[in-house]
Formats: sequence, C-alpha cells, structure tokens
Amino acid sequence: MRSQSASPFSALPRRVPFFLPVAAAVFGLALSPASGNAQWTHRYPKVAGYNHHVYLEGYELPMLTAGPIDPAPSPDGERVAFASHGWIWVMDLSSGVARRLTRGGGIDARPAWSPDGQVIALVRDDTEDTEIVWVAATSGAELGRVDSPGLELDPAFSADGTKIFYSSAESEAGALDLWAVDIASGVRRPVTDAPGIELKPQPGERALVYLWKGGGRDRVVVRSGDSAEPRTLIEGSLASMARPALSPDGSTVAVNWPTQEGWDLRLLSVADPGPSILLASGGLPLTPAWDPSGEWVYFSEADEDERLNLKRVRAAGGSVEAVEVTAWDWGAATASLRIRTVAGQGGAPVAARLAVVGGSGHPLIPDGPAARFDGQSGRVFFYSPGVIELTVPAGEVTVSAVQGLATPESSATVRVDAASGAAEVEVVLSPVWDARAGGWSSGEHHFHLNYGGLYDLSPEDLAPMMLGEALDFATPLLANLHNRFEDQDLWTWRHSGGPPFVRFGQEVRSHFLGHLGLIETDDLFWPWVWGPGYQVYGSDDRVNAEPLRHARAQGGFQYYVHPVSNRGLARATPWAEASIADLRGAVPVELVADAALGDLDALEIVCLWSDEVLTSQIWHLLLNAGLPVVPSAGTDVMNNFYRTMAIGTSRVYAQTGATQSWSTYMDALRNGRTFVTNGPFLDFSVGGTGPGGVVAAGEVSWSLGVATATEVERVEVLVNGEVAWSGESLDGPGSRRFDGELRLPEGGWVAARAVGGPARWPMMANYPFAHTAPVWIGGVGSSDPAARREAAAELLAILDVARARLVVGYGGAEIPNLLGRFDAARERLEALAAR
Repeated sequence: MRSQSASPFSALPRRVPFFLPVAAAVFGLALSPASGNAQWTHRYPKVAGYNHHVYLEGYELPMLTAGPIDPAPSPDGERVAFASHGWIWVMDLSSGVARRLTRGGGIDARPAWSPDGQVIALVRDDTEDTEIVWVAATSGAELGRVDSPGLELDPAFSADGTKIFYSSAESEAGALDLWAVDIASGVRRPVTDAPGIELKPQPGERALVYLWKGGGRDRVVVRSGDSAEPRTLIEGSLASMARPALSPDGSTVAVNWPTQEGWDLRLLSVADPGPSILLASGGLPLTPAWDPSGEWVYFSEADEDERLNLKRVRAAGGSVEAVEVTAWDWGAATASLRIRTVAGQGGAPVAARLAVVGGSGHPLIPDGPAARFDGQSGRVFFYSPGVIELTVPAGEVTVSAVQGLATPESSATVRVDAASGAAEVEVVLSPVWDARAGGWSSGEHHFHLNYGGLYDLSPEDLAPMMLGEALDFATPLLANLHNRFEDQDLWTWRHSGGPPFVRFGQEVRSHFLGHLGLIETDDLFWPWVWGPGYQVYGSDDRVNAEPLRHARAQGGFQYYVHPVSNRGLARATPWAEASIADLRGAVPVELVADAALGDLDALEIVCLWSDEVLTSQIWHLLLNAGLPVVPSAGTDVMNNFYRTMAIGTSRVYAQTGATQSWSTYMDALRNGRTFVTNGPFLDFSVGGTGPGGVVAAGEVSWSLGVATATEVERVEVLVNGEVAWSGESLDGPGSRRFDGELRLPEGGWVAARAVGGPARWPMMANYPFAHTAPVWIGGVGSSDPAARREAAAELLAILDVARARLVVGYGGAEIPNLLGRFDAARERLEALAAR
C-alpha cells in the first residue's frame, strides 16, 4: 500500500547463493500439468462472450484475503458475516469476536443471510470451479447447494426467503446470467439473458438491482415489476471491482465506483438516480452492504500491509468508522507455525515464494502481505522475507517453497500440536544455476502495479515480490483502464540502489495497431490510446512509430508486447511451430512495418498472454531479413489482483558482468547480450562469443550450458532459424553442457533454444521455453541471401494482410499517414527481397 513509511528497499536480505549441480529436491504437492493451450487462457469454466478471461477471473471471482471482505450484516443487526482466510466468519458486533463458521477444504466467500437469520448462502471455490452452498448460520452444517458445469456466483435471498438469486453460466462456455433457485424444490429458472455478464443480484420486494457488464460498458441497473428492460442507474468503463448493494427499503443503492483519482463509495436513488451522494473517497472501498436498519453501509478496505479491514459509514454521511475484530474464534485448536526458508543445509534465511496448505487441502496464509492465486497451477501463494509466522489449525501442514525460476520446489510437512502452541519448519532451497556467478542479471519488463484490483499498491510493495522471485530489475508499466489513466503520480518514482532496481515505464495502447512498451523515458507519451474501439481518438491517423520514436529521442527503449497469440491453431503439441501462413492475421497490424523501417528495438518473445514459439517464428523472419530486433520478456500480470501469476516468471537475463546498475543492464538489453525464459537457463557461446556478439563465418565451435528447475524436452542450436543441432532432453531438475562444431554461412545469426515439456513450479507458464538473442555472423544485422529473400517475401505477405485489416478497421476514414507508412515498409521489404 502507498504510505510514507521507510522503504523496504532500504534494508534487503541477501539472495540465495546458487549451486551447481542441484541437490536432490524434496517435492510436495502434486501439480496439474499445463493445459493443452499454448498460452494462458483460463482456469475456470469459460464464459461466453468474454474474450480476456484474465479480467473475468481477476475482477469477478471470489478472493481469498487476510482480513474481512464481503461483509453481510445479519437481519437482526447484531452480527456481521464476512469472508477471511478463505472461510466464512460471523462476528458479534457488541463484542467484536469473530467465530469461524465454515472450515472445509474449499475457499468460501460472499456470504448472504436469509431473511430469518437462520441460513447463510455462500460461494465455494475449489480452484477450478465455483458453486453456491447454503449452511446453517449457527453450526455451518451444509443444507443445500447449486452447482453446474459453469460458474456460480453472488448468492442473495429473495425478500420472502424462499429463493436464492445468483449469477451462473449453467454450462461450460455459457453466458453468465442471473438465475433463481427455489430452496424447497431445488428448481432453477433463468431471470435474465442479456448479452454480456450479469452479477451481484440484489432482490428487493418490488425491484431487482444488479451489475451488468457488456458492450464495453459496466452498469448498475434495476428491473422493476414486469419491465423487460433494465434501467441504468450508473455506468462507466471497466468498473472492475464495483459492486451494488440495495438498501433494505429498496430506495437506494450503495456502490463503490472508480474515478480518475481513485474509488468512491456513493449512494444512488433507485427512482431518480441523477447526481449521486458521496459517502467516502480517497481509498479503495470494496463490497458494500447495508445493515438492516438502513442506517449504516459496511464495506472492506485494504491497509498498508494488504490486510482487509471492516469499516462502515452512515448513509446520512459522516466519518468512516473502523469495525474492529477483537478476537478470532477458530472453533478448533490452533497454533503458530514459524517457517524458515534457507539457502542450502545450514544456510541463512532467504526470501521465497510459499504455498502452505492444511490437512484438508485448504490454503493457509499470513495476516499480510497479500496472498495471490496462481491461475496456472491453482495454488495460493505469498512471499516470505526468509522467516514468517502463520496461525494454523492444529494437524498436518505442508509448506512448499521456491525462489525465482532456479530453485526446484522444495516441500516439508509438519504436524502442528496445539498443546505446544507453536511449531517450526525449515525448507531448504537448492538452486540449479548461479546467475550472478556468470555475470547475469534478471529483468521483467511488462507488468502493471495497479490495474483495477483490490489493493492500491505502492512501488515499495514490489520489494518482497522481487526478492522472492530473485528478480534484479523491473519496469512496471503505467497503462490505461479504458478511459482512466492511473498511477501517473508514480511516473518519476525509481529505485536505483538495488538490487532490486525499479523504474516505471509506459504501455501505449493503440489497440488496433499493437501495444507497445516504453521504458527508460523521462516523459509520458500522449495520447496513451487511439484507434478503432476508442472514443475521441478512434479515427486518429496516428502511427505506432510516434511513440517508438518518442522513446528513442529520450534515450529510451521500446518494444511490441504480447505479439502473437495461439488463436486456436491446432498443433501436435502446445510448443509445435505453425505455418507462417496461419500466423499472418495474428501479428500486430503495424509490427512488420515498424521493424522493416528500423523503428523497433525489441520484441517481447516470452509473455503469459502470447505464445513463445509462434512469436519467435515471426522474430526469426525479422532476423533473417537483417533487422536486428532484440528479445525482451514480461509476464503482463496485474500485481494488485488476487488472481495473478508472479512477476518475473517471464523474464530476460542480461550479461551485466560484475557490476549491476541501470546503465550496465540497459546496455546489455539494448545490444542483445541476453536470453529470455520462463524456466530454462541458457549459457551459449559460438567461437567463444556470446549473444549480441559477432563471429566469423566458416568452421566454428560452440558451447551450450542448459539448466532447469523442472524439465525441458528439446535443446537446439539454430542457424538462421533452422535447427542445426538438437540435443537430449533434461527430464528433471539439473544442468547439462553440450559442445559441438558448426559450419556457418557468410551471413545471418546463430542462437540456442530450449523448449517443451510440462510446466510446474517454480514456473508459471504453459510450457518451458528459453531462447538466446542471436550471435551475428560477420556483423550485426547481416543476413544469408536466400534466407533474407524468403523472410522478406513472408514479411510482405504479413504486411499485405495487415494493410487489409487496417483499411477495414478504420472503416473508410482518411488515414494517409498510416497508409504511407505501409507503402514505405513495402518498398523497404521489396528491396530486401531483391538484394
């Protein structure tokens, strides 16, 4: 959270000293293998019409938090139910004591009371799907449930208590509509069927209020009586965490709503919404709910330690009050568990990424900072500085730990005895590769610190994440949330005395032409957005070359992000190559033009939301055409989400030598003394020359060291994109060195690649992938004539498809600048093909 307290960057614990070869690792929980998709798409049942499932899972699904979220005051006004640590608790308002109501292995959230106060309905999450369950409000005994192949969310009882309204897709890949189940008979019926998704039903005696997201707009709407059409109370773009709450008398809606400056808690009249009434602002109020008298609006909000706190404010206005939990009654014996993660047997404590589960399989988390959910493996994780304590139920507890990509997962199981009151477990980390010993520094260049999630993070919050991921350099990118341009106050923030090193960059989103990352610039580029699909700037005749040149003019560095996605291509394995003809429509519209005209520094080869093999196929064409575009990498995760993978799990390693500084790192990145990876490590040289260097044509020796904390199926040496040598796989954690001889042509490039196999921790990806930047033959940007002609022809075909997409997308608007750029690129590529 943002605060004026001392920065965690000022006193950082040391990193794990890496060792080769790897010691035998102790493995714990079995992990699901990667899906058959070649990039992350979704973990939970797909919802029809939702293209970017990361946002549905990030904004709409329940969240496991430390501290109260989803408050629900009881009908008698004496208690409030809420979710915390993945269970439902009921707090007595007079004493402040919170009693745990549920205690199973599922993650429970979003409680809702029956009108008589005898039953609580909730959402139960098994990390792959959700269902609605209702339990006795005193014992937690299960009374009934609604489950389907699709998602179920947001239960709310009808005014007479005979039905539960909820949001459901009903079937895999169905639409997320509102439904109602008759509690006595179990009969379900649809309530809405509008395009988009409908959430958070709030049934009153005469009206139904709910959240409706679709058509690029998020709305709070009301349906009254027999009206078939909902009436909008408030609307905007990407309202993310907004949730409405209907007052007991049905006259007023409380809603948390985003603004350019932050989030407000506001009141709207159902009959005449007009101007709203501001109750609270300046923070990030979540999940509002009314007390039964209509006097108070309860909500949750995270503090500086990313712990959720319960608050309330009078509907008439006034100061916000804290509603303190004075004691936590677990309803079972508990103890304190102290976890130490150490570097080697007898080593010192080191920062780590942890996943902790109890005997029931329920995730266990500390009281702060925030836990997060890995959408690839379905695991809840958090970071430890090296020693951390948790309150846990008595019994068996399993702790799993990694640090960055180089440590195989190590686990330990301990039986916690409540009689002793405390237990301690030590987990030993044994990395397979020593990055710093080889002069390598790691960096991540595409993630977003705040992006509509439940926390308002500060740059200092990156320190424990970067230490736990053994990440040296990071450039979080400011990006728009449609028409909101947030976190601009952080633009000049930086930490240069690392590691960790942090400096903010910018993602420029001409959605139609392709997204760009700009780093190492002093000034933001404006506008941040333009092109078809945007208001105001929707028909701008503006080229991506403008922000690319803006960055270069300031000594910055720029690149296309998440360039090529799978788009449903059928492949023998998720890491198989595709026909270039099948990729022509998947390449960002202006990418080839910008590269051909020499305006592009780098391409993001490794990213969660694109495909590494397919992206590298397009990159190889650029290299073969003699266009020296260097590789970069980034996760594109949103750090203030609960459901988000870890930063640095897609990264670049740069050869900085003994000195780590922004200047040494950026010099290596710009000049391609790098490799990119989501897991494997490559130490490659040709004739004694590493990536970014130049080697002579003819007979030459090469050497390739490969290490992995998981496994990798293929290890290859490429010459001008073709496999010149292929080696044995690594079927488990460890390292191996390969050596050989090559006869190099007169021009072009050489690189090494490791690819394929299942992905598991410490990875958060779909398949293992690593690729070095090229070693150039004869000179940087040299090319083999035959390879150049073939690549130029393929790039011309991609350019033709992109130009046709451009004309259709702009719908007849006058765009001479854009068309002129494509014409210039065609002329350049034709010249390359003719040489």
